[in-house]
Amino acid sequence: MSYTFHVPTKVLFGAGVLKKLHEEKLPGKKALVVISNGKSTRTNGSLAALEAELDAAGVAHVLFDKIQANPLEPTVQEGVEFGRAQGVDFVIGLGGGSVMDAAKAIAAMIPQQGGRVWDYMATGTSEHRPFNAPLLLFVAITTSAGTGSEVDAGSVITSPVTHEKGAFFSQCPALAVVDPALMVTVPPKFTAYQGFDALFHNTEGYISQFGNEMGAMVELEAIRLLGKWLPVAVADGANLEARTKVAFANTLGGYSMDVSTCTSEHAIEHALSGEHQDLPHGAGLVMISLAYYKTFIDRGDCPEKFVEMARALGKADATKPADFLDALAALQKACGVDALAMSDYGIRPEEFPGMVKLARSAVGMLFSCDPSELSDDDVLAILRASYR
Repeated sequence: MSYTFHVPTKVLFGAGVLKKLHEEKLPGKKALVVISNGKSTRTNGSLAALEAELDAAGVAHVLFDKIQANPLEPTVQEGVEFGRAQGVDFVIGLGGGSVMDAAKAIAAMIPQQGGRVWDYMATGTSEHRPFNAPLLLFVAITTSAGTGSEVDAGSVITSPVTHEKGAFFSQCPALAVVDPALMVTVPPKFTAYQGFDALFHNTEGYISQFGNEMGAMVELEAIRLLGKWLPVAVADGANLEARTKVAFANTLGGYSMDVSTCTSEHAIEHALSGEHQDLPHGAGLVMISLAYYKTFIDRGDCPEKFVEMARALGKADATKPADFLDALAALQKACGVDALAMSDYGIRPEEFPGMVKLARSAVGMLFSCDPSELSDDDVLAILRASYR
């Protein structure tokens, strides 16, 4: 048994906890509040609630509202320059995983001297520059349950030039607010996409070569919670108990990434949504998941773990690894995402060889975490088997 677990994020978890934010010692006096380029935080009242909390705490703020569903590097860079010009001393991300990822990178980059965001990326065709100044502190307020970004140090950012969807590593949030009451208005299909992203953080961590007992503890519980409660949250978004269970599973997935790691399933999907900006990350993961896990099951990799994951997903009588595929397919059907098709997003099979290369260049390190080595031909076969 060997692991390192260092997550310095204070987490406020539970329905209504956003209303307690003013009671916390916030890390500055002027915040850059980062939200998406959509309308959700305004229409569901979460932005107004946050602004009221900041007012009560005596903290000034400015707003940056341009983050895309798959954040693009030029937009993140624009946020950096805006924050510098406004003289902010900390950053708050209010939104889903993309917003938290972007805000986390913006907080890291505002104090840096020279270069732009892409120069500091940890993966891809970047200079991989080290930071040269202390990072601003960051507060994460999640309004969806998908990425676990509220308790980890990573961000995912896409280059519109190379289409690499790469990794940016900075620091964990100083404070995270996980308030399931903010999630009740997320539409069913996005609840499902986000929930499956959370699920695969945990399934990947569990089968990873770098998996460990600490990771397994959170991963199996997260898988169990999502198997039971994600269909309920999809069917009835106002069910606060279901939202709370799914939100907790999502945060556990963040802890999984802190102590373990994702595998190449995420790298392969990053190639899909890196090339096709409108493809939701969770939807892309769903599309490739059955073929992806079948590849390792057919090889005989970690059979006991697949049986345990099948049982955690609700197939109590599971005895063989393939039962996991049945349980996963059943969950996808229960959540209404079993008919997702790459062709609906303009993806064409002739793109697959390039996507195989893109998966390697953008976040190729994840391939080293797989239970056994995937060749380029294996990745190509997964994409072809997943296509419709």
